[in-house]
Amino acid sequence: MRGVNACWDLLKLLADPTRLRILALLLREELSVAELQEILGMAQSRISSQLALLRQADLVSDRRDGKKAFYSLRSGLPQAQLALLRAAWDAVSPELTGDQTNLDRILAKRRAHQEQYFNLIAGKLGRHYCPGRSWQAIGHLALRLAPPIVVADLGAGEGLISQLLARRVRQVWCIDNSSRMVEVGTELAEKNGLKNLTYKLGDIESVPLPDRSVDLAILSQALHHAHRPQTAVREAFRILREGGQVLILDLKEHTFEQARELYADVWLGFNESALHGFLRQAGFEQVEVSIVAKEPEDPGFETVLASGIKSGVSTTPPA
Repeated sequence: MRGVNACWDLLKLLADPTRLRILALLLREELSVAELQEILGMAQSRISSQLALLRQADLVSDRRDGKKAFYSLRSGLPQAQLALLRAAWDAVSPELTGDQTNLDRILAKRRAHQEQYFNLIAGKLGRHYCPGRSWQAIGHLALRLAPPIVVADLGAGEGLISQLLARRVRQVWCIDNSSRMVEVGTELAEKNGLKNLTYKLGDIESVPLPDRSVDLAILSQALHHAHRPQTAVREAFRILREGGQVLILDLKEHTFEQARELYADVWLGFNESALHGFLRQAGFEQVEVSIVAKEPEDPGFETVLASGIKSGVSTTPPA
């Protein structure tokens, strides 16, 4: 929707209550057709036809993720159109509280699915197969470390990597959104006498650490569990000091759909370009992305290592 008549055309689209309800939801969250159907209580055909009109008007964009289609507001919408859309939402928001309540419930279901899986396997993770976790890959990551530094292990689980790092670095913060993982990790740290290893309950998309408080941020097989990977990478950038480094170990993009149910994966890995884009958009420099491991058994998961530096004046980044 472009040109001098764009706002007038948008007003026409907003005159339909269903389209306005859909746009109001997409203002808050990227959603699948099935999720929109559950929130709005409408038939899939009706929602799909309205989404097709919104896509044709260049207001929304879609992406395929396996068998699902997710919709979101198109990035880069002109400010005038965004202002008009928000004004329309403000005007009718009292009438749409039910939609927003249903949206909150859907998002809570997303989080509960992942938390249930990780709470179930807490204390057993080290004895179970986990795609992409190999000593070969971990070795590539460990070689990049240089003490004494402060490390944040984001999405740490039981803290397999952090248990090793704490023996060398000044301080390690383990962040995980599973209360059982935090309990188990804390017990392991106390058992091993690692007083510089601290576990905190929190989300990698909203890290409970201050700005510019760590030297190294690690996301090891955690990013594909994030609903908004770009947000998680930006959080890593926020908590890093100038000259700090981020290291991401994750699965390369694959087609093993069963990973969603078996391992509570949200994303089926990432290609090198996507990881490079996440880091550059967050503000990192000296970005490097490379494949560091491939599993011989089907489905042949490959592991990608990505790194970037938070640039700073007269600051030497960690090696």
